[in-house]
Amino acid sequence: MTVRELENFFKLKAFTQVFTFGPTFRAENSQSRRHLAEFYMVEAEISFLESLQDLMQVMESLFKTTAMTVLSNCPKDVELCHKFIAPGQKDRLEHMLKNNFLIISYTEAVEILKQASQNFTFTPEWGADLHTEHEKYLVKHCGDIPVFVINYPRALKPFYMRDNEDGPQHTVAAVDLLVPGVGELFGGSLREERCHFLEQRLARLGLTEAYQWYLDLRRFGSVPHGGFGMGFERYLQCILGIDNIKDVIPFPRFTHSCLL
Repeated sequence: MTVRELENFFKLKAFTQVFTFGPTFRAENSQSRRHLAEFYMVEAEISFLESLQDLMQVMESLFKTTAMTVLSNCPKDVELCHKFIAPGQKDRLEHMLKNNFLIISYTEAVEILKQASQNFTFTPEWGADLHTEHEKYLVKHCGDIPVFVINYPRALKPFYMRDNEDGPQHTVAAVDLLVPGVGELFGGSLREERCHFLEQRLARLGLTEAYQWYLDLRRFGSVPHGGFGMGFERYLQCILGIDNIKDVIPFPRFTHSCLL
């Protein structure tokens, strides 16, 4: 049996594309216009995925297909929001849907931010996380088209993201999709399927004992895979043009407010 035949065999015998859609909970004390303590998340995982390009294609297709379905099936609801809450959002959304999403690396993003004439509250520098103000500037800089930012520093991302093996930079195959008006909408990565890389990283973080079960799942072999998460309320903010995330969910739960 060839490698390709073996791969096809396992594709037929296992779930190669799975997703969940349900409530997610945030532990941080976040009080912004785009954070909730409880929100809904679409999470997808795809096996036999070997490149960020393939993962980004799924993410872009999900955004565009879902948006066009909403526009087709709920035109009056969307028109109501665009007319009375967010004038001009219809044109902005059409602009997003008809253009290919852009791709820049984290390193390129930091250089763009450093050269910006705008003064940021948080100074952009390589190795630091991107803040909302940075994300919104990058989208505007790219012509108000959603933009993928890829290859983040390893230190910023969870242990399970795949090491790019790029020497002193130490980046991982992570990707965030930034969209107009919101900032980060999707977050995803290729997953680290190589057990020795996982062992080394967990040892550095002092998490080996806590995640022994995770190592056991991959100790006798795995397959290349990747996945992402998309915040549903942020998605509604993006397509409807609503500024505050608390306005797109019937009973918003946020820090110090948990109405039952």
